[in-house]
Amino acid sequence: MAEEKGCERLGTIMVVSGPSGAGKSTICKKLREMVPELRFSVSCTTRNPRPGEEHGVDYYFLTREEFETRIARNEFIEYARVFDNYYGTLYSEVADRVNAGEDVFLDIDVQGAMQIKQRAAEDELLRKCAEFVFIAPPSYEELEKRLRGRGTETEDVVIKRLGQAASEMANWPKYDYLIINECSDAGARRMYEIMQAFHCSCKRIRKLEF
Repeated sequence: MAEEKGCERLGTIMVVSGPSGAGKSTICKKLREMVPELRFSVSCTTRNPRPGEEHGVDYYFLTREEFETRIARNEFIEYARVFDNYYGTLYSEVADRVNAGEDVFLDIDVQGAMQIKQRAAEDELLRKCAEFVFIAPPSYEELEKRLRGRGTETEDVVIKRLGQAASEMANWPKYDYLIINECSDAGARRMYEIMQAFHCSCKRIRKLEF
């Protein structure tokens, strides 16, 4: 929890990025198992729900008109148009939770993370609460091995992902923390340790009683 006895804190917004094949999603899943109270930010999208997906659980499913209205109102801390659909994270989705002292994490791409960083420069709450974590593979060769090991993608897709990974890797200096993911269990433990350090940050303390 983000609050201790005698210490009232804001929660933390953990913005987690990394190239496909780095193991980001696996680490985040293991972290949620270690910290059940950690909240996952639910994104908005204009695509149709897939079988089994629930509104408000997997995504907030919006019409294009609703999404564009929210863009005009500056309600997103990040958003992107992917092919014919929009995807984005509502400011309220994270602000309400961190104001309640809850920790929340966002599993997003580099483009979305940089949008949040840009907005944080002008928003005090985001500036205090947002922490940026980049998850990288131990080597380019290992990344290629992992992508090919999936056996679910064509050669063209693998080559495209490798090229995109090289571009994304160049952004790691823009993040606050770097995890080299050689093993997902070790990576999750390192993420947990970083998360504990977040709770010691003075910038998120609202009130301290002795």
